[in-house]
Amino acid sequence: MPGPKDLDPSSSPRSMLGAELRHAREKAGLSQTELGQMLFVSGTFIGQLEAGTRRMHLEYAVVLDEVLGTDDFFTRNCDAAAQSRYPEHFAEAVEAEAVSTAIRQYEAMLIPGLLQTRDYARAVFRAYRPTATDEDVDELVATRVDRARVLKHPTKPLLWAVLDEAVLRRETGGRKVMAAALRHVTGLIHQRRIIVQVLPFNAGGHASMEGSMKLMEFDDAPPLAYFDSVGTGRLEDDPATVARHRITFEFLAASALSPEDSLALIESVAQDYEHGEQHP
Repeated sequence: MPGPKDLDPSSSPRSMLGAELRHAREKAGLSQTELGQMLFVSGTFIGQLEAGTRRMHLEYAVVLDEVLGTDDFFTRNCDAAAQSRYPEHFAEAVEAEAVSTAIRQYEAMLIPGLLQTRDYARAVFRAYRPTATDEDVDELVATRVDRARVLKHPTKPLLWAVLDEAVLRRETGGRKVMAAALRHVTGLIHQRRIIVQVLPFNAGGHASMEGSMKLMEFDDAPPLAYFDSVGTGRLEDDPATVARHRITFEFLAASALSPEDSLALIESVAQDYEHGEQHP
């Protein structure tokens, strides 16, 4: 079995910490599982720290310095790795998203953040924070749009989104904004950059009626699932839980329209918005 891929320590503080952690662990002759037991976490979690898909928190850094004999290296550097433009509950998910090889996502109400236009994102944030200053909203929009840089690579990550029909029908920001937002999605589909399916209203009850979810896969770390709600979010790494939600996504994809029929529906709805037609 091939060993873990070398990380680029210069790519980010978190990658640097991960590379140093792997080096210190191997130097100490410990497996990921053995080191995890000392921190009361799983070996999987240690692997995610080393791969840079999970953030190192101070309580783990202190113990790592103690058991690995690294003086205060991890304690000193974990603060730098924790700096983020995103809310704490979402920052770790965004960081994992940026190094993922595949993202499978179900959205019940919104165009996924990675696929939003600037005007659509502004309408969303204005709805979330009706009393925020224009400057604050502009900063939030810029941060969200910046996330889409992960799609600049021609093939990675694979992005497969299942969108509830409500995503298309909920007029967010007005008809002009919706038309442009949906055309942006169809443009990415035509470029073969993303896969999108629409779960139509007539599909009835489905496997994820309680909310949206995101599944992320990586080259050198186990998969993660992310769930969010108003003002909070949760990153899940339990293998059984992630596997169960992978099956949920597969059920959703099976219940949704085909990618071809989904594209036709999105383009039809975009055209309706462009022509000012009403939606049910």
